[in-house]
Amino acid sequence: MKKFTFKGVLDGFRQTVQPQAIRQEQEIQEQLKADHFTLKKTFRHGFPFSPTSFAFDPVQKLLAIGDKSGYIRILGRPGVDAHAKHEGESECAVLFAQFLVNEGALVTVTADDTIHLWNIRQKTPRIVQSLKFQRERVTCIHLPVGSKWLYVGTEKGNIHVVHIDTFALSGYIINWNKAIEVVRTSHPGAVIALCDNPLDANKLLIAFECGLLVLWDLKAKCAEIRWQAAEAVKSLAWHYEGKYFVSSHTDGSICSWPTKPQPKPQSQVCPHAKINKDGNAEKCKPIYKVDLKSSTTGETFTIFSGGMPSEKGSKSNCITVMVGKTTTVLEMEHAVCDFITLCENPWPCETQEPYAIAVLLQYDLVLIDLLTPGFPCFESPYPMDLHESPVTCCTYLTDCPSDLVPAFYSVGRTTTSKKTGFSEREWPISGGEWSPASCSYSEIVITGHQDGSLKFWDSGAGTLQILYKLKTAKMFEKPRHVSHATDSDNPLAVHLIFLCSESRRLCVAGAMGQVMLFKFRKVESTSEVLVLEIPILYENFDDNYGTSPECDFLTGHQVQKTESSDSDKTECTLKVRFGAQRKPPGFQSQLVCLTTGPNRRTVQVTSLCINSSYGLMAYGTEYGLVIIDIIQKICLLSVACPDLYGAHDPYSRTPKSPKRIESKEEQSRSPSSDQATDAEELQYNCLYVIVWKFFDQRQCDCDCDNSSAAAATAASATTAAATTTATATAATTTAAAAATTTTAAASAAAAAELWRCSVRSSDSSSSGVGGVDVIVGSSSGVVVVVVRRLWCGRCR
Repeated sequence: MKKFTFKGVLDGFRQTVQPQAIRQEQEIQEQLKADHFTLKKTFRHGFPFSPTSFAFDPVQKLLAIGDKSGYIRILGRPGVDAHAKHEGESECAVLFAQFLVNEGALVTVTADDTIHLWNIRQKTPRIVQSLKFQRERVTCIHLPVGSKWLYVGTEKGNIHVVHIDTFALSGYIINWNKAIEVVRTSHPGAVIALCDNPLDANKLLIAFECGLLVLWDLKAKCAEIRWQAAEAVKSLAWHYEGKYFVSSHTDGSICSWPTKPQPKPQSQVCPHAKINKDGNAEKCKPIYKVDLKSSTTGETFTIFSGGMPSEKGSKSNCITVMVGKTTTVLEMEHAVCDFITLCENPWPCETQEPYAIAVLLQYDLVLIDLLTPGFPCFESPYPMDLHESPVTCCTYLTDCPSDLVPAFYSVGRTTTSKKTGFSEREWPISGGEWSPASCSYSEIVITGHQDGSLKFWDSGAGTLQILYKLKTAKMFEKPRHVSHATDSDNPLAVHLIFLCSESRRLCVAGAMGQVMLFKFRKVESTSEVLVLEIPILYENFDDNYGTSPECDFLTGHQVQKTESSDSDKTECTLKVRFGAQRKPPGFQSQLVCLTTGPNRRTVQVTSLCINSSYGLMAYGTEYGLVIIDIIQKICLLSVACPDLYGAHDPYSRTPKSPKRIESKEEQSRSPSSDQATDAEELQYNCLYVIVWKFFDQRQCDCDCDNSSAAAATAASATTAAATTTATATAATTTAAAAATTTTAAASAAAAAELWRCSVRSSDSSSSGVGGVDVIVGSSSGVVVVVVRRLWCGRCR
């Protein structure tokens, strides 16, 4: 009588699925060619990398940010977001930027000492004029409001004048040797700052690196007043009446200078200097920028960055606001690159009415409300926090149902609670016009993050607009200890995302092998999350295969041998919270699959998909394949890669030792005792799935006398017999060889649905097959056998 082995069954199955003959490929006539396609950048998202410069138009209320790579980003009201780049052979940082107020133009200076004039009246900004300095490096620029003359300070101490309309250098030059005193013999250094007198545009204030301050008369072409500061100058700012100005210095001091000759400043203060025991002021960090603004109420705002004590542990990233005798220190999260005071009145000769401070940080943009007590920040409408948690994966969906984006937006608006501590006033940067781009289809971008969160973005409007945020961390308990796996530091990191837009089911795979299933609902619910623990284990098909020197897979005894040594570094510690949980509107968790490999090793999910039409979810790992019935929430198939490939698997999926020393107890054991020991370890209530080549159901190959003449009983007996013969190989597996412990009735029905098979089930009482529940489904010469117990009553 013909005997079946499990290895022979799989070999036969491989032969049935292999193509019998190689068909000759037909040449396809392509109608589309490469020149029919072009790559176009639709938009950029996120905060500019390494910002270096800053500019604001107080009339059009537009904000420009330049970065280290030569990019310019112009921001206005929510939705107004333009990007442009300085073209060149190499990337040059944008050192300075300044708007032509209310003219739709922008002046920038790059690191290659080139001045550019941008036209921002169109949707995509472009450069219309450029002027390169060949022999001098540009250190500062100044463009007075309403003026057509741009003042350019250089490293050599000279000031050049550029006409904006022609964008050419004029013949007017302020040479450093004419600006300094006659008795001075040393070079004053580079030009640090330029600023014109608010009441007299013919008076230009110049600050040199050495601390020399010069008030230059443009008409008379001579220096009117000179001052010498004790420390190097960092910035300048005029009072709107033009009677005095202030300067900030490298020692953390602010000096006030009247517009009349005198050797010392009118006042000098170190706002953050502490007096030590000796009565001397402690050293402070430089004040990089100072600004002076006035309001109609008579209050004067002195705003500056830096100047904090140099001692360790002191705050460094701060903006200080001084109003009268009140000093407010606003600590920032990141390093301060620059700041601009936003005023209602653009004219410097009148009270400016400051209402906000725009602070450019290294990784963020912050706006401070000056009209609200306590100076709170404005809540930013720009979704610049893409990397609030690092992005670990991303997926793009197009041609989505028309109601999907509104559905995400509605639940996102209801679930997002209003943040406290922010200003109640509207975002002050409101320039530009924006209308959603007309698109015939919806586009959605989903980003997975390191903290286990997912963000849904609408990308069909020309910019990324946040729709909805899902947090998967709420489903799991906080780990008490982490393993030494690859992603143990970030166990909740999202690695794979799959969304079925028709059924609104979402599958998410994490770093620790967790696979989560979500269903979109518009109403809140309270339910418990079902958890399936699915181990992926395997056995060797040949007894000699596992003991050969070339063996890449461990046998059942080898797995047990290495289990104790590897358990401390491979154990999966992720646990799902038990009990009913409140689930807000949106994607609500339904199922969590915790998949482990040999020795409860953490697995990496490598592929993920869902088919809502058949109610199936499948995912692949480095150890095998898992198929889940998402309707009944049971595991249909859990098969390891060695079971799929056999000895032809090109990968080694478990660690092996080059030298395996068997103990005396192992050497003395006989094969029969091994089989008996393994048989005792087998669980009889496990689910075993076999893909069998089609055989004649009218003939029973079983050695026992459980066969019956009836057709229905014959099918059951045949299946049981085939299962009985397969136990010779199956007996070498360990107790964990079962894929799951669900009941056979529900699993069998789901398996039959998977292959669309015709189903025949047998009752153990009628067929005489004791303890065996089987179901046979045939389609295209394939029979699926689902066995709840591995032996019938008599064969056992």
